[in-house]
Amino acid sequence: MINVLIVYATSYGNTKRMAEAVADGARSVKDAEVSLKESHEVTKNDVRACDALVIGSPIRHRTADARIKQFIEDVCEQLWLTDEMVGKVGGVFTVGGGYGDCGAGCELAQLGLYGALAAGGMILATLPKTTPGFQSAGMHWGPHGRSGGPGMEPIGITEDMILAGWHHGANVTRIAAELKGKDLLARGNVAPSKELVELFMS
Repeated sequence: MINVLIVYATSYGNTKRMAEAVADGARSVKDAEVSLKESHEVTKNDVRACDALVIGSPIRHRTADARIKQFIEDVCEQLWLTDEMVGKVGGVFTVGGGYGDCGAGCELAQLGLYGALAAGGMILATLPKTTPGFQSAGMHWGPHGRSGGPGMEPIGITEDMILAGWHHGANVTRIAAELKGKDLLARGNVAPSKELVELFMS
C-alpha cells in the first residue's frame, strides 16, 4: 500500500478543488491509499505514516497561507528534528490570483514550500512541462491554479488546471510506489540531543 497525504488550506474553495484533483490522480495509481486533510487536522503521526506528502496552499502576499506555515512549523519542523521525513516523496501546488499576470507570487510560495520539504530530506517531485494541463497551470515546481483575472476578479480554476493537478498527484504517487521500501539516502550525521528535541517539541 502506498500512503499519500495531501494537506491543504482553503478560503474560497479553489484550493480544495485542486487538492481533490491531486487526490483523484493519486488514487488512480494501483495500491494507493489517499488521505486528504486540511492543515489544522494533520498530526505528526499522519506524516509519519505517509510515503508521499503533497502540500497545497492559497497565495497570500506572494507567499504560502499562514495556516500552511503553521502546519510546517508545528508538524514538519518537529519531524525534521527527528529525521522522520527523510526519503519520503514531496510535492506542492498553489492557487491564487492577483493584479497583472504574475500569479501573485506563486513561484516564490512553491519554492518556500519545497524548501521545507527539502530540509526534511524528502525527494521532491516537480511538474515537467510534458504534463497535461501545464500550458494553463505549469510552474515547473508544481501546478498553480490561477483563480483570479488580471484585475483580481474571481474566475475560479479551469479544467486544464484541474487536469494538471490530477497528473501531479499521479506522478507523486508513482514515484512513491517505486521508492517504497528502499532506503537510498545516506545516514550517519549527528542527530540533535534528546534534550534539544524535547525543548523544540514542548
